Amino acid sequence: MTVEKDILLSLLRLTRSGPVRRESISKHAKVPLEMTASVLEKFSRKELLQQYGDVIETSPSQRVRMAVHALRLGADFEHVCSLLTWAEFEGIAAQALEANGYGTMRNFHFKHASRKWEIDILGLKNPLILCMDCKHWRRGWRQAATVKAVESQTERTQALTEALPEYYQRLKLEDWKNSILVPVVLSLAQGPYKLYDNVPIVPVLQLQDFINELPLEVNSLRHF
Repeated sequence: MTVEKDILLSLLRLTRSGPVRRESISKHAKVPLEMTASVLEKFSRKELLQQYGDVIETSPSQRVRMAVHALRLGADFEHVCSLLTWAEFEGIAAQALEANGYGTMRNFHFKHASRKWEIDILGLKNPLILCMDCKHWRRGWRQAATVKAVESQTERTQALTEALPEYYQRLKLEDWKNSILVPVVLSLAQGPYKLYDNVPIVPVLQLQDFINELPLEVNSLRHF
């Protein structure tokens, strides 16, 4: 499994800027070319990448799945997170929401109580407004950091709730009779909590399950 982990980390680093050749992955991972080819074929069957001859390509969603797989194989959390971009991480969340009928807004800026605020992703599907904080966790999972992230996201969500009448038109909420705002913290992998103060902390690959269950669970979650 160490070989697979090393190749995954090399893939994550080398494919950040586009396609890469098999030989480059072999050299970077310090794994013999024949063994590298075998592992890449295995990853291809798992749909973690595409192979075109000796050229390897990956999509943003595949890169996120590779990162999660690397963590399962024991890769360092901070190192794996450093190999993903914010755009990739947020993009996966936005795609999942849109595939389930949500409208999305990324990096939503608003003003309230003489302060400027930002929410990474809003997912809007009448009457729900998901307020997502995409935590890249470059310093890894720690309980104190998790608590702070939840508290900060709860504060942002409450601020948006109070400011919402000023943003009806911008968010296209004119026809909504009411709205339920739910703070959510999204992470690359499972951390020390699934919930803290009834705020969900959702691993990105479990986002679909969370979206499916949300209509039945929303009243038990922190919401405004």
